[in-house]
Amino acid sequence: MNIEKIQIPKIEDRRGNLSVIEKNIIPFEIKRVYYLYDVPCGAERGGHAHKEHQEFLVALSGSFEVVLNDGINSRVIVLSRPYEGLLIGNGIWRELKNFSSGSVCLVIASEVFDEEDYIRDFNDFLNVVK
Repeated sequence: MNIEKIQIPKIEDRRGNLSVIEKNIIPFEIKRVYYLYDVPCGAERGGHAHKEHQEFLVALSGSFEVVLNDGINSRVIVLSRPYEGLLIGNGIWRELKNFSSGSVCLVIASEVFDEEDYIRDFNDFLNVVK
């Protein structure tokens, strides 16, 4: 599966920790950054795949599950540490669910928003990857 959990450097300090995401952490140029927050209990986000875009997800606060599917295999990864991110390559269906109270999901993307890059129907996704 075209995914990878990546450790983000953590600089520990008694005054609080600091983590930095620079060009050597993720394998693409950052073209878009957004974040999900105030996700209601039981709500799900994602529910799509990208044809070309790659994304890097980080749980800045709280936790949530990322359900991944490449058309053959399915996998669930829990993100709960602000110094750990999940790189999701193109062609991977993703659903984000089970957000804890106060969670914040940071998304760093390889491209600017382009609706044409999205596959929003799971059956269409299965047809594309087969």
